[in-house]
Amino acid sequence: MTIDKLVFRFAGIFILISLLLYLVHSPYWLFLTLFVAANMVQATFTGFCPLAKILKFFGAKPGRIFE
Repeated sequence: MTIDKLVFRFAGIFILISLLLYLVHSPYWLFLTLFVAANMVQATFTGFCPLAKILKFFGAKPGRIFE
């Protein structure tokens, strides 16, 4: 699996978890959703994604976006 797919998979999982925690526990969990979304938006402008760097360090195959 490539870094690109892993990044989007992690983002989707974190968004779903934060929404579930919002419904079950506290509305403050929406800040995690906001953080993930803001990170995805800034990555489209800068090409820098911290998770992509971490995955590359651990040997994940590069994709076409986060090389």
